[in-house]
Amino acid sequence: MDGTQWLVFILLVQIIHFLGTWKLYVKAGRKAWEAAVPIYNGIVLMQIINRPKWWVFLLFIPIINLLMFPVIWVETIRSFGHSKLWQTWVVILTFGFYIYYVNYATEAEHLADRSLKPRTGWGEWVSSIVFAIVAATFVHTYFIQPYVIPTGSLERTLRIGDFLFVSKFHYGARAPMTAVAAPMVHDTLPVLKTRSYLRKPQIPYFRLPGFQKIKKNDIVVFSWPADTVRVFFKAEEGVEKPIDKKSNYVKRCVGTPGDSLAIIDGFVHINGEKLQLSDRAKVMHNYVVYSSKGVSSRLLNEVGADNFDRKFISPALNQNQYTQLTPFLKGATRRDDGQIELYTDKKGIPTQVIRELRLGLKEETSRARVANLTDEMVARLKSDQRIDSVVMEIEPKGDPGFNVFPQSPYYRWNVDNFGPIFIPEAGATVAINNKTIPLYKKIIRDYEKNEVKVTGDTVFINGVAATSYTFKQDYYWMMGDNRDHSEDSRAWGYVAEDHIVGKPVFIWLSFDNFQDGIRFNEKMRWDRVFTTVGGSGEPVSYFRYFLIALAGWFVFDFFRKKRKAKKVA
Repeated sequence: MDGTQWLVFILLVQIIHFLGTWKLYVKAGRKAWEAAVPIYNGIVLMQIINRPKWWVFLLFIPIINLLMFPVIWVETIRSFGHSKLWQTWVVILTFGFYIYYVNYATEAEHLADRSLKPRTGWGEWVSSIVFAIVAATFVHTYFIQPYVIPTGSLERTLRIGDFLFVSKFHYGARAPMTAVAAPMVHDTLPVLKTRSYLRKPQIPYFRLPGFQKIKKNDIVVFSWPADTVRVFFKAEEGVEKPIDKKSNYVKRCVGTPGDSLAIIDGFVHINGEKLQLSDRAKVMHNYVVYSSKGVSSRLLNEVGADNFDRKFISPALNQNQYTQLTPFLKGATRRDDGQIELYTDKKGIPTQVIRELRLGLKEETSRARVANLTDEMVARLKSDQRIDSVVMEIEPKGDPGFNVFPQSPYYRWNVDNFGPIFIPEAGATVAINNKTIPLYKKIIRDYEKNEVKVTGDTVFINGVAATSYTFKQDYYWMMGDNRDHSEDSRAWGYVAEDHIVGKPVFIWLSFDNFQDGIRFNEKMRWDRVFTTVGGSGEPVSYFRYFLIALAGWFVFDFFRKKRKAKKVA
């Protein structure tokens, strides 16, 4: 829905409200016309139902209003004596239209001094829960939202199992675009596993003022532009999602509006200069580690390397043994001598499983092994006398990569050698032709809602032959620090400003065993608990200070209550 359609919709809502309540306004000692004036009618209604005037503000906040409307309906009928349980359910199930019956078909009197206290413990409990949900939804939508890192695209900067608080107000909170949606969930209802929202109506994009602009090096949470996934890890036909119901991704912003970006031999360059990353950025690349004596898995684990494979040699296996080993294997092959080569990830096969199956396994280490390493890990390996060399794996310039934006034969790019590419900014104009349209087609068609058609060498935008295009909003380039194991802008292109969600600011929990099932008594990364995401230097945990402050509060509260009890006595 565009702005005009929303004005018509709001006018319709006001008419429905007036027709259903004007007699009630009169019975409450007000004028009939007061039920027809937008906003003012809400203020008057709050006086009629004896509720605070600031509730009117909640009725205009997307998603929050979905929770508040049923509350107002119930409060309205109760203010005119309809307070039975069945009447409460009827007004909710009829979406407030039971008020028409109260307005026209009853002689209900206004109860100006009715008690606002729930009559039963059950009613008090429900009231508390409703307003707790309203408050939590308000904070969740417009201020701070918790997230968890499920994938390794930012390893080792942000790690799998980091629980984050993401600020919505740093860049300005994005108002919900989906008008009807369940509160406190994203795109799927828990347990039911069904869509949590209605695709229509859609509210025009609006963002509250922020106090920061997105800068290069910022870690940003955004709605995944390419998301058509209903359920992750399930093969099925894609679905079209509203922007605010697309899956949330977190990456590092490496290019801002107006920049020229290129990736040269694995390193990002902005406007011809190599991008200087934050000192907290733990960028990882694939490296080939060489040693004439063989590169041991123990050494790779000691430096913290990721994404390396291990090969074990096993005698012939029976079916039961192979079945129990399968969860730990990436593959297996039988050799000519009857032995089995077992391939695993860096975790290998648990010692307990090997013992239970009574296996005699031998790990085979090759002279060259590929591993995912940070600069610090590379330095440690190079200083080890057992290692001959460590060489970064780089896809050669000119070799087209798999699933690399913009998926056009004009651009033979890969993840290590990419661009240069212009990052659009609002108001900037670019030339449009059959060669440049692959770069900007998704922006023009999907993000800025134009019809695009290419016929021969001519590009038509909204049916008119175009030689240029002026962008309506800003765009960003997002990449994971785990360069060779991140699906990011190199795969799906630009991130529009209206897709920006917020800025991660704080890690409040972190589990090393997140993907295996959280166990609080083991694998907690205590050094990451209560650390900030931004800043410079090594992250410092503020957990001990939190515990000290918490203990101080309990001591203070104990003596405060004790002193108060003495005064009463």
